[in-house]
Amino acid sequence: MSTLGKVIDTFSAKVGQSGLPRPKVQSLDLIYGYGIKDDKFAGDNLDKTVMIVGKQSYDLAKENSIELQNGSLGENILLDFDPHEFPIGTRFKIGEAVIVVMENCTICNHLAVFDDELPILLQEYRGLYCKIEKAGIVTKNSTVELVEDTKSKIAS
Repeated sequence: MSTLGKVIDTFSAKVGQSGLPRPKVQSLDLIYGYGIKDDKFAGDNLDKTVMIVGKQSYDLAKENSIELQNGSLGENILLDFDPHEFPIGTRFKIGEAVIVVMENCTICNHLAVFDDELPILLQEYRGLYCKIEKAGIVTKNSTVELVEDTKSKIAS
């Protein structure tokens, strides 16, 4: 496994909470087959239980004079590298948990509350939806590693 970076912050919205930014939390308990413990979206669509975003998305907004607080994009995990550089199916080990990138997060008009241009600006960089492959705790400063695909190495 190769180290890619670290977790900048973690976020989760509890049942009954709405709107953006998502509240910052000390840690996330990723539960296989369920989602993030106590998160309002847990148990819904298991392929979208975790959303990751890179700091670059916030930098892009700032370069265009849009100031955003971390958590404003609806992410659960904010990373210090750009996860959009990796294809669907990529597996990341974050802390003890392993997540798999399932799809790009589609732009929603909820982001327009910050600036009308934001949904268009972040069209390709809104975040990535992931499913949980292995349970574990994720905290600020957790190391993020790329999980090598051993199946394809064996096949080749």
